[in-house]
Amino acid sequence: MRYLTSVRYIDAVARIGSIRGAAEALAITSTALNRRILAIEDELGVPIFERLPRGVRLNSAGEILIHYIRHQLSDLERVRSQIADLSGVRRGHVAIACSQALLPYFLPEQIAAYRSEHPQVTFGVHLRDRADAEAALVDHAADLAIVFEPVRLADFHTLLRVPQPVCAVVGERHPLAGRDILRLGECLSYPIALPTAHYGVRHLLEVAVQGSALRLEPTVESDSFEFLRHAVLAESVVTFQIPIGLPDPDGQGGTCRIPVDPRDVPTGVLYMGQLKGRVLPVAAARFAAQISSALADRYEVS
Repeated sequence: MRYLTSVRYIDAVARIGSIRGAAEALAITSTALNRRILAIEDELGVPIFERLPRGVRLNSAGEILIHYIRHQLSDLERVRSQIADLSGVRRGHVAIACSQALLPYFLPEQIAAYRSEHPQVTFGVHLRDRADAEAALVDHAADLAIVFEPVRLADFHTLLRVPQPVCAVVGERHPLAGRDILRLGECLSYPIALPTAHYGVRHLLEVAVQGSALRLEPTVESDSFEFLRHAVLAESVVTFQIPIGLPDPDGQGGTCRIPVDPRDVPTGVLYMGQLKGRVLPVAAARFAAQISSALADRYEVS
């Protein structure tokens, strides 16, 4: 809507941190964008950006304003999707912040299924692990967050909890392949490939070895689970993942998943949620319902 043009401009400058960079993204001149900002600052009676040698940064007044702006833009998206529903046309945009484990299999399948029914709904899927997922909800950069072992849940309204045991992943010719369950000590007797420290799987493994004689000494370390899954095909290493991040057990492409004994490594929890106190747009609310149903069909949920 045209009357929201100025607030969208401010939001873009705040996100990018540069008037020139935001102007390029918005396809207007930086002079015109700067005039808009100066006009709003003049109307408010205070500056909202600190001018820095390289870019701009919101000041205290700007932080208050951007919080209002993002609520307004979020509410407008909800109203637009409700109006589209009245006409029988399913429109809207769903923004998702999620852990890396959701990216290769689960979310592509779910989004494709949803869009087969509502092809005019668009999606934004953004990798945000543990600490960053809740921040994306607070900033209204995401409607939904689906995150494994989040760091904090202060502004997070939980819609669903899904237990996810840690699994060892090995090549099908690895000596551990074919086992029904593994002790952590057995896994650590081979070279291991681990995710980096800010991921939930690594956090659970770190918790597991505390106070024990076991040590996590990775041969390979990466922030890409896709890389780690392929590393076990290239050499005889053991990596770890949760079930939702792995292919179907019947088609694992040369790898085997084996649960790690929960006496050794605690079962983690995948959370799906939204910002506390927010009413979701129709498209996001219906996608959340679909996700809840799909997870309930596959796993025990609470």
